[in-house]
Amino acid sequence: MTDAVRRLRILVVEDDPGDQMLIGEAFAEHGADHEVTMVADGAEALDYVHRRGSHTAATRPDLILLDLNLPKYDGRAVLAQIKADESLCTIPVVIFTTSSRAEDISGAYELHANAYVTKPVDFDHFTSVVKVINDFFTSAARLPGPPAAA
Repeated sequence: MTDAVRRLRILVVEDDPGDQMLIGEAFAEHGADHEVTMVADGAEALDYVHRRGSHTAATRPDLILLDLNLPKYDGRAVLAQIKADESLCTIPVVIFTTSSRAEDISGAYELHANAYVTKPVDFDHFTSVVKVINDFFTSAARLPGPPAAA
């Protein structure tokens, strides 16, 4: 594999099964061969990144797509905990949500989101936005590896 294309480990935190399916299909439609893990609520997302509960064998994601409106812990709480944790804070987190409210956008960036993307409602636009996210993080962005052991 060249430096130009990278296979990513992506954690998708999304409670809507339809959106989960669309995200998975969008990656597949554009030939992305990523390891995509879907979790449906904020508590499970935190268990995954902290490798606890049923996720003790989880691999550190290279990228997190995070919805804001989630059960148990909302996306803001998940984002705040990830960015406050020294071992996780370098993982890029893209907020991928239906909200286009200015206060949600500014709030996400205040919590150190790496990007904020409003989910399109049209299927073709939805898949093209996922493709843009994919292309950026596989071809243009340079991503950190796991933190060095102390």
